[in-house]
Amino acid sequence: MAAVSAQRSDAFGASRDHEAINYSTTPVSNAVTALNEKLARGEVALTFDPVSGYLRSLLDAFAIPVESQVLVFSQTSFQARRISRANPRAVYFSDSVAVGWVRGGDILEVAVQDAGQGIIFFTLPQTAGGTPALTRDDKCLSCHLSWETRAVPGLFVQTVFPRRSENEYANGFTVDHRVPLAERWGGWYVTGERVPPSMGNIDLMQPKMADSGPNLVAAPTSLDGRFDGRGYPTMLSDVVALMLLEHQVHATNLITRAGWEARIGSPHVREAVNELVDYLLFVDEPPLPHAVKGSSKFTNVFAAQGPRDRQGRSLREFDLTSRLMRHPLSYMIYSPGFAGLPAEVKTMACARLDEILSGKDAHEKYTHLTPPLRLALTQILADTLPEERTQ
Repeated sequence: MAAVSAQRSDAFGASRDHEAINYSTTPVSNAVTALNEKLARGEVALTFDPVSGYLRSLLDAFAIPVESQVLVFSQTSFQARRISRANPRAVYFSDSVAVGWVRGGDILEVAVQDAGQGIIFFTLPQTAGGTPALTRDDKCLSCHLSWETRAVPGLFVQTVFPRRSENEYANGFTVDHRVPLAERWGGWYVTGERVPPSMGNIDLMQPKMADSGPNLVAAPTSLDGRFDGRGYPTMLSDVVALMLLEHQVHATNLITRAGWEARIGSPHVREAVNELVDYLLFVDEPPLPHAVKGSSKFTNVFAAQGPRDRQGRSLREFDLTSRLMRHPLSYMIYSPGFAGLPAEVKTMACARLDEILSGKDAHEKYTHLTPPLRLALTQILADTLPEERTQ
């Protein structure tokens, strides 16, 4: 990985076990390790359900809303053999923790953003009895450390193209908020009251597919009747939650990469920071083809979390008419990963933000940041970003 990564300046160019990183051996402190300690002390107990196992109890322990549920039926993850249109994999997430559940699976999959080490992977056996504990599992890195994650341990969301037969090579690509919606969500269920055309919900095996590509289908408001819903907390795969997850996972990878570049003394630190800041400012986000409306309470649940400035504004407020967020600066600036960045990286990132929001850098790629938006973002940051994160 190190030799290949060094050929790309936009990816981390050293081993995850470089002496300045020591990803595999450095003690970590994050939401999972904190929960494990509480479980061991008996301060928290997980309840086992015959169908979903510890799922609901684990979501409650991490304060992850069930409204964040998104469902994928393409056969990905190391539980691929259990995943299908009739048994989709469910993903739930907060700013720093993601939980994957496959009905009938032996484990729950958990990915957590650690302030120092980026994304770390854990599993929880779906076995009743005893004191449950989450165990670190670096096998996930066989997929989750690649070009798609900027060569750091991370997460990604993919869209998968349909095939005419089993003999055709499966293909697709990674998506984030910069990809037009029409090209997203192949292999995913998508629900909403108003959803732009996409590849969501279509069959991945299409023997009669035209050369021009698959026919798109309208997104339902619910998946009731599409498959057996036993164990699923909801029969929704909310379009807004999916759009937000796509944005969030790449932001997390860029945060990790910027921090790691600084820790190894890389010459690519400035480039990594600039890329991170541009992404946090939603540079290159294409306009929505029309207004989007989800099918669950996720939009309200997420927006209610804050923090808010003295005028009541928040980086968690959605727009969903022409763009994803009302104030185009990512809420991931409040994340544990951003907070844990080396001081020089935070200083560089905040200085870069100031250059852009003040108008000192008037490059055309920032034209989406109108003067009123720049002022609003400056005021929101001044009120909501703790001082220690800007030093």
